[in-house]
Amino acid sequence: MTGEISFFELGVADPERARTFYAGLFGWDFAPGTTEGGGYAIRTFGTPGGVHGGDAGARPYVFFRVDDLPAAMARVRELGGTVADEADGDEETAARFGRFRMCQDDQGSPFGLHQPPPDA
Repeated sequence: MTGEISFFELGVADPERARTFYAGLFGWDFAPGTTEGGGYAIRTFGTPGGVHGGDAGARPYVFFRVDDLPAAMARVRELGGTVADEADGDEETAARFGRFRMCQDDQGSPFGLHQPPPDA
């Protein structure tokens, strides 16, 4: 459903430490991710997630589901928000996790858009 939280990502300095911490805290299972320099896909009992390293901000990212990423990005801009210009990533990542784009609302609050892969 459009607008529901469909994915979360934890930006951390050290993904291995994050895996140990969150597995111990919540019992989450981790599988190797596709990011360079490490990272994990997080298997939770609800919303899927990921963890990536080398994030100086060390913060969580929340992604909202959309059915049409380009249309949603255009709507963010129409409403006065901004959309990051970074690429969507490689085709392997897109096929496994979908397409993502970081945005900010019209007041500067960060959030993400997520178009899941077709089979999700």
